[in-house]
Amino acid sequence: MTTLAGRTIAALRTEHDTLAGAVSALTPEQLTGPSGAAEWTIADALSHLGSGAEISLAGFRASIGAADAPGPDFNQGVWDRWNALSPPDQAAGWARSDEALVTTLEAVPADSYDELKLKTFLPQPVPVATYAALRVSEVIQHGWDVRAGIDPAATLAAGSAELLAEHLSGALGFLFGFASKADQAPEPAVVEITGTAYRVVIDESVRFTTDAAPATATFTGSLESALRLFYGRLKPGYTPAGVEVTGNVTLDQLRAVFPGF
Repeated sequence: MTTLAGRTIAALRTEHDTLAGAVSALTPEQLTGPSGAAEWTIADALSHLGSGAEISLAGFRASIGAADAPGPDFNQGVWDRWNALSPPDQAAGWARSDEALVTTLEAVPADSYDELKLKTFLPQPVPVATYAALRVSEVIQHGWDVRAGIDPAATLAAGSAELLAEHLSGALGFLFGFASKADQAPEPAVVEITGTAYRVVIDESVRFTTDAAPATATFTGSLESALRLFYGRLKPGYTPAGVEVTGNVTLDQLRAVFPGF
């Protein structure tokens, strides 16, 4: 049976190859056009992904003793360098940087997935599955930003959505502390996601769980739509027909709970 770490690394490869195909067809005008992220062009989104891959790879190499640990100014220096690139160079640089990270993770022996601990921005080193999941969380959403700039009807790939949901209900659950504002809900709510075992629990905090808490509201729509909601990427112009929320909270109120980042 394929491990969670193995499936997560495989998803990174699929997301990279899919996005590379889309980016290769973009014109210079499209690169400087809007993405699905409100304040970014498509090139900005690619620059963010490219610089993030470079920073992640530097942390990985330091964790396994293949390089010195990045200094306190390393990240800012990477961001400044990427921000200074032209849009075509940002697009080309993303492809190289992300390929280097994905290839490196693919080379990790499967029998070391659990024992290998990698440093991130979190207080403690994490296993390979969590390390790769942090990257998946970024790539899936910002890859959508790029594709939505071309096609507002773009969606998350079903397999990637299912994998991301698995991580968000587990080791990546802490991300809801960054991505949500529980006080924007009118009252506590348990929102079931139709067709899945998942629920969003909103009280003093926000949690994504498979616990069978009694639902007070229902999100009718695909899992990928729900995940885009959590990342602030289910604005009206990007919401598929038929998506609705019924019960003690509305879709607009959930959009306020999940403003995006």
